[in-house]
Amino acid sequence: MKSDNSRQIDSLDRKILSILTKNARMPFLEVARECNVSGAAIHQRVQRLTKLGIISGSQFVVEPKKLGYNTCAYIGIFLDNAALFNDVSDRLLKVPEITQCHYTTGQYAMFIKVHARDNEHLRKVLSEKIQAISGIMRTETFISLDVLVDRQLPILEETDDESKPRRRKTKD
Repeated sequence: MKSDNSRQIDSLDRKILSILTKNARMPFLEVARECNVSGAAIHQRVQRLTKLGIISGSQFVVEPKKLGYNTCAYIGIFLDNAALFNDVSDRLLKVPEITQCHYTTGQYAMFIKVHARDNEHLRKVLSEKIQAISGIMRTETFISLDVLVDRQLPILEETDDESKPRRRKTKD
């Protein structure tokens, strides 16, 4: 089922989103040229997409390795009790090396992304900052060796076929 917002955007909005997700700093006039509309139209569309909550500003991306953070790890967190989630998440927010925290289904209550200078720094963050939080029963750590995909969700053209239920082909 489609969300309400997906019904409020058209092919021009999708084209604008596709362009801006590749380069958020592209001037609106260049976007307008690619879309064959006025710069004012692009400005109005972007404002509307922002009000709808489809886009939320733009940001510069800091490359952790360029700042000496050479180790990236993902950590699954097991809680003593699910009722401790809010307290634990509040404490995790105070750990600056944590760049993402997800509330998940499956074996972990939470899944976090951590950047550290090296493995020794990661060990200290784990033992002194994360595992020291009351309510965390244990953790499971996965060190990332390389990033193969890191991108925005691609903006695909919507077709009429996407709104229709798909039927499974059966053998006769």
